Amino acid sequence: MNVKALILALFLPVAAYAQGFAGLGTDADGFAVPQADPQFDFPKDHGAHPDYRIEWWYLTANLTAADGTPYGLQWTLFRSALAPEAGEGWTAPQLWMGHAAVTTPDNHYVAERLARGGIGQAGATAAPFEAWIDDWVLEGDWNTLRMTASAPAFAYDMTLAAQGPLVFHGAAGYPAKSAAGQASYYYSQPFFAIEGVLQLPDGDVAVTGNAWLDREWSSQPLADNQTGWDWFSLSFDDGNKMMGFRLQQTDGNNFTSATWITPEGVTMPYTDGALVATPLAVNDDDVPVRWRVELPAKGVDVTVEAINQNAWMTTSVPYWEGPVTVTGSHAGVGYLEMTGYE
Repeated sequence: MNVKALILALFLPVAAYAQGFAGLGTDADGFAVPQADPQFDFPKDHGAHPDYRIEWWYLTANLTAADGTPYGLQWTLFRSALAPEAGEGWTAPQLWMGHAAVTTPDNHYVAERLARGGIGQAGATAAPFEAWIDDWVLEGDWNTLRMTASAPAFAYDMTLAAQGPLVFHGAAGYPAKSAAGQASYYYSQPFFAIEGVLQLPDGDVAVTGNAWLDREWSSQPLADNQTGWDWFSLSFDDGNKMMGFRLQQTDGNNFTSATWITPEGVTMPYTDGALVATPLAVNDDDVPVRWRVELPAKGVDVTVEAINQNAWMTTSVPYWEGPVTVTGSHAGVGYLEMTGYE
């Protein structure tokens, strides 16, 4: 078996995300399924949940250099399971995939790592908290974290300090993803202050900004008629924040959800139909890079626009991910992720 075939054999369940960005809509027999009224257990829940099929630790950051240049940063660790157990050694059914990226107004640098669980190459532990794949590491106590990643074209070393509480999406951390009842467990730390150094081809750049860390796990978070999503994390200049997503369906409709987050971390969930996200312009690959995003209940009517239109993640599972500006009823910055546009 050649190397490419071996990678495909080991990571076929992960690569299946590219089909309707799943496996995510396929049957989850044998795996645990999220239930309403979740009872989170910290710090345990910061670690891995091998009895669930899909999980991620997902950090994005809006950064600024001393000269005012905006940058975006991504660090993501995905876990996908062949069977609902942790396992040991090479027989462990846990598969891991890491994505790292740095976005500038002119360039988008991407790297990917793949690993098999059970051999120490990748994993996530709760106490002390550490999520890693090879030498890419996110570690700390969730009040303060250190994050590193490196690739031939870039590297970064960042320190994060929480300025507010964890927030929980949907019904106390249980957001619905479809009319049929698919759901996940989902919480975030959207209040990180971040600083560090980006190592880029043109030299090192010291940056500061804000970061948003998502934690989510499930076994079947999409319905079988859902093909991808458009996800927004927006930080407004007045201190309020908003998470919202639009799940694309084969019938041409969308399922939406949103969370309003006050500067103090108080949340208000909004169910299907409250959020409206409308593409306004596309790039050369027909991927939307300017959106009108509305949450009328909070007076939000904004234009969300990519800092770099070509922030395509050229990874095993391709998608668009990059920093955005926000103008209109509210001003600010944020991140946009789009799947299902392959």
